[in-house]
Amino acid sequence: MTTMSVFRPPLAALAATIFAFSHADAMAQGVVAPSPPYVRPYSPVLGPANARVHVVEFLDPACEGCAAFAPIVKSILAEHPGRVRLWVRYAPFHRGADYVVKAIEAARLQDRLWPALETLFAKQAEWTRGHGAIPAQVLAVLGGVPGLDIDRLKRDMERPAFAQVIEQDMADVKALKLAQTPTFFINGKPLAKYSFDGLRAQVGAEVAAQYR
Repeated sequence: MTTMSVFRPPLAALAATIFAFSHADAMAQGVVAPSPPYVRPYSPVLGPANARVHVVEFLDPACEGCAAFAPIVKSILAEHPGRVRLWVRYAPFHRGADYVVKAIEAARLQDRLWPALETLFAKQAEWTRGHGAIPAQVLAVLGGVPGLDIDRLKRDMERPAFAQVIEQDMADVKALKLAQTPTFFINGKPLAKYSFDGLRAQVGAEVAAQYR
């Protein structure tokens, strides 16, 4: 039986060390930094550790809503350079979405996680059917990501650590009683108005409050 509280995937010791230093640095500057179960040391992040606004997104790569929000999230980060940090958590509710998560994490080993995720969202209609993932089409779409070695990716997807990442993320989804994707938390507060404008407004308000 897996003990979730002591889960350590490969390189997790290093990740935990980086997380600890980043967290300590953030707290020293009065930053509201997220902690478990909202994030884990291995969670993908985009943006500086000293950002004062942290957005945690629980997403499913096969979710149409997540794909629709993706460019909005990207634009929000661009609107507040250096002030917002994005944390990604996986909630693969849709059929076969766990396969896609493993592909994304395998792309991460080649430093291509963000291009892979952006490509999958942009071409979601090509690799899904009935809200489920079509594995062969997933790989075909990822084949268009510059610099991504698909043969290596397929081998890396078999790593047990990726299944453990999904297991831990889904345990946190259950602990937080989440039932839909995407679900956002902005500095620990749930998204109050579930819309593109609602997310942009809440992040903007938090940036204004943190950077007076």
